This record gives sequence, C-alpha cells and structure tokens, in this order.
Amino acid sequence: MKILVINGPNLNMLGKRNKAIYGDKTLSQLDAMLKKQGQSLGIDIVNFQSNSEGGLIDFIQKHSSKANGIIINPGALTHYSFSLRDALADSGLPIIEVHLSNIYAREEWRTKSVIAPIARGQISGLGWQGYIAALRTLVGELKGETWG
Repeated sequence: MKILVINGPNLNMLGKRNKAIYGDKTLSQLDAMLKKQGQSLGIDIVNFQSNSEGGLIDFIQKHSSKANGIIINPGALTHYSFSLRDALADSGLPIIEVHLSNIYAREEWRTKSVIAPIARGQISGLGWQGYIAALRTLVGELKGETWG
C-alpha cells in the first residue's frame, strides 16, 4: 500500500517560519517521522513538497495511479486553488487534508477550504501530530477498519 504525503507552498520553511504557529520541526523531520510510522504500519510513504501549484498538480497526476491515498497540506492553496482541487478529485483516491495550525482560529480568509469538500476529512490545529493522525486514519480506512 502506498500513501502520497503532499505539502504545498512555504512548508519547506518549517522549523524556520513562525514557530508559534507552525512548530519547530522541519519538513525533513516530519517526512522522516511519517516514513517511520508508515513502516510500522506496512505502508510505503512518498513525500513531496513544492512551492509551485503546477508542481503539485504534476506530482498528483504522475503518481496517483500507483497510490492508495493522499494526505495533503496545501498551505495557502487551500483557500483558492480550484486546479489543485480538480487534480485531487480526478485522482479518485481518498484524501485527508491536514493543517499544522487551526485555520479556523486565524484570519478570516483562512477559514475557507476549497479542498475540504472532496476530502474524507480535515485535521487542523494539531501540529505535526495531525499528519500521524491522518496517516493512521487513512490506513485504517484502506484496510477496512470501521469507526464508531
């Protein structure tokens, strides 16, 4: 089983940008944690980050046919990228949207996600732990676990 973990613009600056909002872990540290967690679950994790909307779309189009699910933090593209939304929807894969910060407790413009309506769920405000929760949830769903 393979999960794509996709990070959008400015997430390459994790560990350097506003640590009070985004935490002190770098993207490399986050990627390593996800790969380790994936190994423990028997899952192959493919990490990707781009500051370019087109780069994200190209990656999804190239790799989604060989994957079972997507975890994505679209960064600011969350709020306006209909082309990214279309690429994700076209993949036909289950998607979980993740945000390090609580986007609903920030600026008004951050409270709208164009990705959320096509995602299985959204995790917002749990820092790096949100990625782990998304991975465990997505893998559970793919393995047929039921909740509730």
